[in-house]
Amino acid sequence: MRQTNRELLDLLKFELKFLEDGGYGRSTSTPWRPTRTFQDSPSCLNFDDPMRPHPCSNCMLMRFVPKEHQTENVPCWFIPLSANAETVDYYSRCGTQLELEDALGDWLRKKIHEIETEPENDQPVLTEEEQEICRMAGT
Repeated sequence: MRQTNRELLDLLKFELKFLEDGGYGRSTSTPWRPTRTFQDSPSCLNFDDPMRPHPCSNCMLMRFVPKEHQTENVPCWFIPLSANAETVDYYSRCGTQLELEDALGDWLRKKIHEIETEPENDQPVLTEEEQEICRMAGT
Protein backbone atom coordinates (compact mmCIF):
# COMPACT_ATOMS: atom_id res chain seq x y z
CA MET A 1 0.00 0.00 0.00
CA ARG A 2 1.31 3.44 -0.92
CA GLN A 3 1.60 6.09 1.74
CA THR A 4 -0.17 9.30 0.90
CA ASN A 5 0.59 12.86 1.82
CA ARG A 6 -2.47 12.75 4.09
CA GLU A 7 -1.01 9.83 6.08
CA LEU A 8 2.35 11.56 6.30
CA LEU A 9 0.73 14.82 7.33
CA ASP A 10 -1.22 13.04 10.08
CA LEU A 11 1.97 11.38 11.33
CA LEU A 12 3.90 14.66 11.42
CA LYS A 13 1.05 16.46 13.19
CA PHE A 14 0.80 13.65 15.73
CA GLU A 15 4.56 13.80 16.33
CA LEU A 16 4.42 17.60 16.78
CA LYS A 17 1.56 17.31 19.29
CA PHE A 18 3.44 14.56 21.14
CA LEU A 19 6.52 16.81 21.30
CA GLU A 20 4.57 19.91 22.38
CA ASP A 21 2.69 17.93 25.05
CA GLY A 22 5.99 16.95 26.65
CA GLY A 23 6.10 13.42 25.29
CA TYR A 24 9.88 13.41 25.27
CA GLY A 25 10.15 14.33 28.94
CA ARG A 26 11.45 11.78 31.42
CA SER A 27 9.38 8.62 31.67
CA THR A 28 7.81 7.88 35.03
CA SER A 29 8.55 4.18 34.59
CA THR A 30 12.23 4.71 33.62
CA PRO A 31 13.23 8.15 34.95
CA TRP A 32 16.94 7.25 34.88
CA ARG A 33 16.88 6.76 31.10
CA PRO A 34 16.66 9.74 28.76
CA THR A 35 13.94 9.48 26.16
CA ARG A 36 14.89 8.58 22.62
CA THR A 37 13.50 10.93 20.01
CA PHE A 38 11.20 9.19 17.53
CA GLN A 39 11.80 5.75 19.12
CA ASP A 40 9.88 6.66 22.28
CA SER A 41 6.98 8.13 20.34
CA PRO A 42 3.80 6.17 19.71
CA SER A 43 4.30 7.03 16.04
CA CYS A 44 7.29 4.64 15.92
CA LEU A 45 6.51 1.27 14.36
CA ASN A 46 8.49 -0.37 17.16
CA PHE A 47 7.20 1.78 20.01
CA ASP A 48 7.54 0.07 23.37
CA ASP A 49 8.87 -3.15 21.81
CA PRO A 50 12.56 -3.80 22.53
CA MET A 51 12.57 -6.64 19.96
CA ARG A 52 11.96 -4.09 17.16
CA PRO A 53 10.06 -6.53 14.92
CA HIS A 54 9.20 -3.94 12.25
CA PRO A 55 11.87 -2.78 9.81
CA CYS A 56 12.51 0.96 9.81
CA SER A 57 12.26 0.84 6.02
CA ASN A 58 8.47 0.62 6.52
CA CYS A 59 8.37 3.93 8.44
CA MET A 60 7.03 7.01 6.68
CA LEU A 61 9.89 9.07 8.11
CA MET A 62 12.40 7.13 5.99
CA ARG A 63 11.68 9.46 3.06
CA PHE A 64 13.50 12.19 5.05
CA VAL A 65 16.58 10.08 5.84
CA PRO A 66 19.52 10.66 3.50
CA LYS A 67 20.42 7.54 1.51
CA GLU A 68 23.81 7.21 3.19
CA HIS A 69 22.09 6.82 6.58
CA GLN A 70 19.19 4.54 5.67
CA THR A 71 21.03 1.46 6.92
CA GLU A 72 21.82 2.95 10.34
CA ASN A 73 20.45 1.16 13.39
CA VAL A 74 18.06 4.08 13.99
CA PRO A 75 17.85 5.87 10.62
CA CYS A 76 15.37 8.52 11.78
CA TRP A 77 18.11 9.92 14.02
CA PHE A 78 19.86 11.07 10.85
CA ILE A 79 17.08 13.22 9.40
CA PRO A 80 18.56 16.70 8.85
CA LEU A 81 16.52 18.98 11.11
CA SER A 82 18.12 22.30 10.19
CA ALA A 83 19.83 24.18 7.39
CA ASN A 84 23.13 23.11 8.97
CA ALA A 85 21.98 19.46 8.78
CA GLU A 86 22.00 18.91 12.55
CA THR A 87 20.24 15.67 13.35
CA VAL A 88 18.82 13.94 16.40
CA ASP A 89 22.11 12.04 16.51
CA TYR A 90 24.05 15.31 16.55
CA TYR A 91 21.93 16.84 19.33
CA SER A 92 22.10 13.66 21.40
CA ARG A 93 25.91 13.94 21.38
CA CYS A 94 26.58 17.69 21.17
CA GLY A 95 23.45 19.53 22.21
CA THR A 96 20.83 19.76 24.90
CA GLN A 97 17.36 18.25 25.07
CA LEU A 98 15.90 21.75 24.72
CA GLU A 99 17.95 22.45 21.58
CA LEU A 100 16.86 19.11 20.13
CA GLU A 101 13.20 19.71 20.88
CA ASP A 102 13.35 23.24 19.42
CA ALA A 103 15.00 21.97 16.21
CA LEU A 104 12.59 19.03 15.94
CA GLY A 105 9.56 21.29 16.47
CA ASP A 106 10.78 23.72 13.82
CA TRP A 107 11.44 20.87 11.38
CA LEU A 108 8.02 19.31 11.98
CA ARG A 109 6.22 22.65 11.51
CA LYS A 110 8.16 23.27 8.29
CA LYS A 111 7.34 19.83 6.85
CA ILE A 112 3.68 20.14 7.86
CA HIS A 113 3.48 23.53 6.15
CA GLU A 114 5.15 22.17 2.99
CA ILE A 115 2.67 19.32 2.74
CA GLU A 116 -0.35 21.49 3.53
CA THR A 117 0.57 23.99 0.83
CA GLU A 118 1.22 21.33 -1.83
CA PRO A 119 -1.64 20.85 -4.28
CA GLU A 120 -3.62 17.59 -4.13
CA ASN A 121 -2.69 16.35 -0.66
CA ASP A 122 -4.01 12.86 -1.31
CA GLN A 123 -1.66 12.06 -4.18
CA PRO A 124 0.92 9.35 -3.43
CA VAL A 125 4.23 10.62 -2.14
CA LEU A 126 7.01 9.53 -4.49
CA THR A 127 10.50 8.70 -3.35
CA GLU A 128 13.44 10.43 -5.04
CA GLU A 129 14.02 7.30 -7.12
CA GLU A 130 10.38 7.21 -8.26
CA GLN A 131 10.52 10.92 -9.12
CA GLU A 132 13.68 10.36 -11.18
CA ILE A 133 12.04 7.46 -13.04
CA CYS A 134 9.05 9.67 -13.83
CA ARG A 135 11.36 12.46 -15.07
CA MET A 136 13.24 10.02 -17.28
CA ALA A 137 9.97 8.61 -18.63
CA GLY A 138 8.69 12.12 -19.29
CA THR A 139 5.63 11.76 -17.09
